[in-house]
Amino acid sequence: MKLWGGRFAKETDQLTDHFNSSISFDQRLYKQDIIGSIAHVAMLGAQNIISMAESDAIINGLNSLLEDIEKGDITFNEKMEDIHMNIEALLISRIGDVAKKMHTGRSRNDQVALDVRLYTRDEIITLKVMLKELMQTVIALAKDHTNTIMPGYTHLQRAQPITFAHHLMAYFEMFKRDFKRLEFTYENTNFLPLGSGALATTTYPLDRDAVAKSLDFNGICENSIDGVSDRDFCLDLLYTLSTLMMHLSRFSEEIILWSSHEFHFIELDDAYSTGSSIMPQKKNPDIAELVRGKTGRVYGNLMSLLTTMKGLPLAYNKDMQEDKERLFDSIDTLKMCLPIFTQMIKTMRVCKTNMYTAASGGFTNATDAADYLVKKGLAFRDAHEVIGKLVLHCVTTHTTLEELPLETYQMIHPIFDEDIYEAISLKTCVNERQVKGGPSEKAVTAHIKSAADWLQ
Repeated sequence: MKLWGGRFAKETDQLTDHFNSSISFDQRLYKQDIIGSIAHVAMLGAQNIISMAESDAIINGLNSLLEDIEKGDITFNEKMEDIHMNIEALLISRIGDVAKKMHTGRSRNDQVALDVRLYTRDEIITLKVMLKELMQTVIALAKDHTNTIMPGYTHLQRAQPITFAHHLMAYFEMFKRDFKRLEFTYENTNFLPLGSGALATTTYPLDRDAVAKSLDFNGICENSIDGVSDRDFCLDLLYTLSTLMMHLSRFSEEIILWSSHEFHFIELDDAYSTGSSIMPQKKNPDIAELVRGKTGRVYGNLMSLLTTMKGLPLAYNKDMQEDKERLFDSIDTLKMCLPIFTQMIKTMRVCKTNMYTAASGGFTNATDAADYLVKKGLAFRDAHEVIGKLVLHCVTTHTTLEELPLETYQMIHPIFDEDIYEAISLKTCVNERQVKGGPSEKAVTAHIKSAADWLQ
């Protein structure tokens, strides 16, 4: 007989049991379920809702059960539906009917809401550690490349010269925002739903604040209906993880491009590459491709839960059982992607010469040539036109701005002088951009320092 079977005249169909069951995936919540139950039962004893002897017996039984589960000595039963019913049934089999008092003053609705919040909280801490390691790796790599000149791109066309450090630190800023979003999600998650009951609390004199304090929550969910029906914190995390995966995917896309023969800006370590079953020469960036591909499943999880929640009347509905698989899968995906992505970029070889050669082509110094004219007194629009004509001449004659003789410059406009060559050298183009946030060695070094300080 199921723990809720008193109302029913016969057993549920086997198909119903299987369809209704969530133990196949929510069993990972066993630790949170037990920790939450211990806090609840301790409060029941302190409030004289059950005796202290009964409270102690239940708590001792739960601790023993947790130990056996973690040793792998426990098998969960699908007929018990979920992790909460399994824990309760197992406890009853061990310590007898006193275990039935564990559920006094609560519902599975507020119980599962608590478990998911505790689990989400724990996983956010783990994800922050992994993300921090990635950010530290980006900083270390950037420190080594403050003078490594490469082309910056817009529309995937060479635009202006920058440094590899400057490019890397753009990703640091993305990851920094992701880190802040994880912290925001943690804060939104960190409120206790337990005590909400099924939706309308209980007539027992529960001390919700005491339970919140014992479980390190910032406070309680102030409305019992919202306490059991809210999954915003899950959506917050899924959005945060989707955005983080989007940033990893953008980085992965560039790694895939950069490692191609056409770019050859980097070479991935053999440990983070794969080969072809038919083409012996191949070295494929499969790790980056998989990270890029797995972004779609995390997006899908966010959209799935948003769709599940969009039409639900208050308060709890069984539809909300769908939250856990979406949440678990996204967390698992990030925990898989972050460490291997970190190692992939930590071990890749940067081809500085190829980056510099690429920056030398495509007229990446054209804007600096225009700025040179502006500093000589021309209006920018006029300077833009002059340099446009020079670039057209170079394209037609298959040459570069650096290779043009001064006579050609002066033929287009007499204001040019010998100092044009220094003004359009790649080193000058990069290091004259000393505005905060810019690519100069001075600006990037300051950014790296502030980033490292922030991480501390």
